Amino acid sequence: MQDNTFFSVIDTKKNKLKRQIIKELYRLQSRTISQLANRLHTSIPSTTSLIEELSLGHWVQGIGTGEAQYGRKPSLFALNSTQYVTVVIDITIHDTKLLVFNLANQVVHRVDVDIRLDKSPAFLNVLAEPLDQLVQYIKEHQLQVIGVGAALPGLVNPWEAVNHTYPGLNSPDQPLDQLLETLFNAPAYLINDTKATILGEHRFGLAQAKKHVLSINIDWGIGLGVITNGEILQGSAGFAGELGHIQMKTDGELCSCGKVGCLETLASASSLIRRAKAGLEEGRMSMLADIEPATIDIETIIEKATLGDAFSIDLLNDVGSALGKALSTTVHLFNPELIIVNGVLAKAERAIIRPIEQAIDRYCLPNYRDNLTIELSQLGEMAKFYGTQAYVIQTLLEQERIP
Repeated sequence: MQDNTFFSVIDTKKNKLKRQIIKELYRLQSRTISQLANRLHTSIPSTTSLIEELSLGHWVQGIGTGEAQYGRKPSLFALNSTQYVTVVIDITIHDTKLLVFNLANQVVHRVDVDIRLDKSPAFLNVLAEPLDQLVQYIKEHQLQVIGVGAALPGLVNPWEAVNHTYPGLNSPDQPLDQLLETLFNAPAYLINDTKATILGEHRFGLAQAKKHVLSINIDWGIGLGVITNGEILQGSAGFAGELGHIQMKTDGELCSCGKVGCLETLASASSLIRRAKAGLEEGRMSMLADIEPATIDIETIIEKATLGDAFSIDLLNDVGSALGKALSTTVHLFNPELIIVNGVLAKAERAIIRPIEQAIDRYCLPNYRDNLTIELSQLGEMAKFYGTQAYVIQTLLEQERIP
């Protein structure tokens, strides 16, 4: 009995170290055995043995040699990119994207499908066909799925895998997470899209190594990601950051959430298009008047603004001012060093950044602006995909489900 307990303790410790190696290689892409041993506070022979076991299990592979000041160049190791994959599913009210990532954080397959999230109970049935096709692709290429992540808008409780905004995803017969687990034979996790975005920025984008960051996701809705003291703020149920549903006008428009005058009615992509069409109906002079109203989209409004169309410029300026006013409250609450702007409206670049900056200058105390910068995301939509993949890997490691 004592021998079995002894070996059990040894195996537990080894598996913990293996997971730490996977975590380090995922975070840093490649490392030598000496670097890993130093990071894990273990000996080089022990680390060498762990690397050999991980290589036999197809988790780790050699990728050449690193730099050396003297003597023989050390071998470099990275996560094996050929066998294990994660599936990332990005579901929005605009479309759905299905991606397969390898452990080198590379997209090896992507399919964009015209399936839009709604509150219909039939949504999961519609989603099943492209998911089945993705399963076939994975089987044909002899890949092994270790985890699945779904990024979604709305009030997502990641610990209970429940989306309170879209209850159709929580079908008692087979909710989304169980459907994904059954199809891919792997653990599945749900995450709010804005949380995924800021996690991607934190791991791979502008928020790396920063401790106090806000990420404003200006899409068909509006979400706020918050990093405070280097940690992503979730809230007690995962709902922290629903900036789009704070009230901005007591006599404003009815929001999709059932409240009146929410920020989303003033500054989301859908509200911008709606206001553009309403202005044209009222007779506003604009280059947009030459376009079929049904075809007006965000890209069209941004394009006309860059060409000097005063109406399009005013629309973007109004959106940026409303966003900046709302963000000024969060600046006072969280005192960030950086605000990252992401989402479809980030394509407007300075036309959206400038009014945000002006509104923050107007509504914030001056000292809050001393060390604050506002920048466009360099990752764009990939921030959300990277963040969802990172969340899957992170959760699998925490739950000791790999290797």
